[in-house]
Amino acid sequence: QTQLVESGGGLVQPGESLRLSCAASGNLFSFYTMGWYRQAPGKQRELVARITSGGSTNYADSVKHRFTISRDNAKNTVYLQMNDLKPDDTAVYYCNSNRGPFDYWGQGTQVTVSS
Repeated sequence: QTQLVESGGGLVQPGESLRLSCAASGNLFSFYTMGWYRQAPGKQRELVARITSGGSTNYADSVKHRFTISRDNAKNTVYLQMNDLKPDDTAVYYCNSNRGPFDYWGQGTQVTVSS
């Protein structure tokens, strides 16, 4: 059982930056695809960014060129660098770990972008 713990959320103003971190337990981290998802009030959870075990990445169109996902396999940690944040980025951000039938979620961290 993999446990995921997110951190780094908070309240920022439009245009500012945040970096989210997700620390994973276990020793198979490097084999998992890691992803960040978000869910805003009244909306469905959506994919923000994903990075495979090989380092390939993909992003939601709404965050391309502003957000960067990365991973440090030595630290069992995945990051989401978020720049030029907008009010529409306000949501609870969840970390996900996936490998075939094995799918794990963190508890989420709140990101609020407001002036």
